[in-house]
Amino acid sequence: MIHTRELTRTFRVGKRTVEAVRGVDIDVGEGEFVALLGPNGAGKSTTLRMLTTLLEPTSGTASVAGHDVRAEPTEVRRRIGFVGQGHGAGDDQRVRDELHTQGLLYGLDRRTARSRTGELLDLLELDEAADRVVTALSGGQRRRLDIAMGLIHRPGLLFLDEPSTGLDPQSRANLWEHVARLRGEFGTTVVVTTHYLEEADGAAERVLVIDHGRVIADGGADELKSRVSGDLVVFTTEDGAAADLGAKVAEALPSAGTAEVVAEPGRDPRVRIRVEHGDAALPGLLRSLDGAGVAPLSVAVSRPTLDDVFLTLTGRSLREGER
Repeated sequence: MIHTRELTRTFRVGKRTVEAVRGVDIDVGEGEFVALLGPNGAGKSTTLRMLTTLLEPTSGTASVAGHDVRAEPTEVRRRIGFVGQGHGAGDDQRVRDELHTQGLLYGLDRRTARSRTGELLDLLELDEAADRVVTALSGGQRRRLDIAMGLIHRPGLLFLDEPSTGLDPQSRANLWEHVARLRGEFGTTVVVTTHYLEEADGAAERVLVIDHGRVIADGGADELKSRVSGDLVVFTTEDGAAADLGAKVAEALPSAGTAEVVAEPGRDPRVRIRVEHGDAALPGLLRSLDGAGVAPLSVAVSRPTLDDVFLTLTGRSLREGER
């Protein structure tokens, strides 16, 4: 469905050249659900805009749904759905009318446009809102309407650019439930850009991590997280000054890697270490700490996250880019 090689895009800002995308190679197969994950300004949306023919690449090649984005942009547009960051529906239009009109613009006959409008209203739970004007919809309903508009012509490939930005947590969760249902119903290939870690981790089957215009990691979420060295163990203790605590932990746990001591005013010191198979290793860790005279007040074990992956690859947190 998508094949790119050395795809680039540069912009001129005053006298300066900005490299927004720097030689991106992407392959997406039919039926996949792929998330482009990265901080704001990483090049995610610029890449998406090139793939959807809204921006012309500076160099490189890109084929989408079997057609070259430069040579055959109209054929690409016929075969894709695109939901951008802004709302696409007219404020004064009724939901049903807007969907029907969108179908006609894609060349559907009136009967087919009506039929597909009804299907999507039902599938995206917009039936009760079908006769309301767009301005009367909630944020979540408007996003579902945007997705319905992108699907009215039944494209094989749907692009979603930061679709949940501005939604409350419940609306975001509902949105991804609907997208999953759409894939089950139509087998649609979905490519989404996001800077929300939990969305990429929980919704997508495959994650492409983008930073400074380059793809720096590509794989399933669990596969990427396995690259991080071990689970995170965090415990708190009242024992001594932070510096002495770090030395004691390092002596007691020489095989656990570097211990990071976090000391904050008014809080018990916290120690963060990474170990392989944290749940299984925890009893031995506690015995070693007890032998060294370190008495934890609380202990928590967590699996690596996609933020840990990004931190390992770049030395920075993905959350630094969240709005």
